[in-house]
Amino acid sequence: MLVDLTTLLESAPLTAKREDCHRLIVEENVLGKKTTSNRWLTARHLTDLYALDPSVTVFRLLRHFWSADPAARPMIALLCANSRDALLRMSARRVLEARPGQVLTSGDFVEFFEHELPGRFSDTMQLSLAQNVAATWTQAGFFTGKRAKERVRPIVTPAVAAYTLALGFLCGLRGQLLLESFWARLLDVSCDQVVQFAQEAAKREWLDFKGAGKVFEINFKQVLTPQEIQSSHGPD
Repeated sequence: MLVDLTTLLESAPLTAKREDCHRLIVEENVLGKKTTSNRWLTARHLTDLYALDPSVTVFRLLRHFWSADPAARPMIALLCANSRDALLRMSARRVLEARPGQVLTSGDFVEFFEHELPGRFSDTMQLSLAQNVAATWTQAGFFTGKRAKERVRPIVTPAVAAYTLALGFLCGLRGQLLLESFWARLLDVSCDQVVQFAQEAAKREWLDFKGAGKVFEINFKQVLTPQEIQSSHGPD
């Protein structure tokens, strides 16, 4: 839903709350949907994936980095959606194990979900899930192509890395664990490259970074509130 999210955020001020976003989608139809039911459905899906609520930390950070770096938007949207959608998060394993140049189809994702969650979905639901997941990773830059998806590397920027590391930080990870977490692996780059992106993000004052050898200290006092840091079990 990258196109819909982009259009919505172009219309919604930074202070917009969830009800404001719903009004823009349903009453003002800023997304150009043909029916009222489609507007409501789109509002629900966008809320499920992104929260659309500045009181939700992952969405507030999304908006912060969204404004700071337009090139980062596809990956930032994917990262936020991964934080809120367990099935999408599960599918990351299938995506990341594919090598650049390897081709996947919806059938590969169908087989993956059937293996991981046998009998949970009907054939129709499983195919729909596989197609949606494949499209999501494609929009984020992990694949090219329509039916047959060729694996490529996504665009990663310092803003993407800062948002990624912030998600790991909010999960309570610190130091080297933060650089090797599930979230960091979504960047699809080496650990050394993650460090380089983190250093660039620090220069832009999106985080504090100190490192020597394998010892790293990273915090986010610039973009997280003291309450958010405390709730992540990090230092004040």
